[in-house]
Amino acid sequence: MEVTKRADAEASTDTGTEPNPRNPVCSLRHFACEQNLLSRPDGSASFLQGDTSVLAGVYGPAEVKVSKEIFNKATLEVILRPKIGLPGVAEKSREQLIRNTCEAVVLGALHPRTSITVVLQVVSDAGSLLACCLNAACMALVDAGVPMRALFCGVSCALDSDGNLVLDPTTKQEKEARAILTFALDSVEQKLLMSTTKGLYSDAELQQCLAAAQAASHHIFRFYRESLQRRYSKS
Repeated sequence: MEVTKRADAEASTDTGTEPNPRNPVCSLRHFACEQNLLSRPDGSASFLQGDTSVLAGVYGPAEVKVSKEIFNKATLEVILRPKIGLPGVAEKSREQLIRNTCEAVVLGALHPRTSITVVLQVVSDAGSLLACCLNAACMALVDAGVPMRALFCGVSCALDSDGNLVLDPTTKQEKEARAILTFALDSVEQKLLMSTTKGLYSDAELQQCLAAAQAASHHIFRFYRESLQRRYSKS
């Protein structure tokens, strides 16, 4: 098992100013990642963003049921389990968004007529849950050795009543927000793979949030690289 931690990742290149939590150049919450901590899945990862934590396990490529078989690519499934109780409408919606993101990067054509299943367990939710689920899924897919054309990450943004942008919002900031936007971006060109929004915002604010998310994704992908380098550099 390898554990990698990193202090607050500043989304601003200006180190002479203190990050403002109500400023688009605010700092992301601290990250922590632990891979290969479960024995039964083919790959697993625990991802922590602030106090939000998600555990992910990947099974496959494995045998698939005939009813779900796709002749020219792998069948990808995502299962999201809440911390307490049974999955509801919110979990099913997040499952679909995560599956769409994974399908955009996983090279399923290399494993036709097989199944790849991503199981996500919410450990704690302190805001930006969907983004944390995306990050946990990516690291678990990497740990399982599933071929992908690129890595991906999730970034959440919140807009308050004054129009101020908050990256990686907490639960309290989400409740106070006028709009919440979550983006999934790839590691090659920071292209948009998936987006979901809630609330009211203008076109200009949408572009502002997307630009801030793309800037923040550089720090998340750097954390990915540092985490993997530490793990695989050890003999």
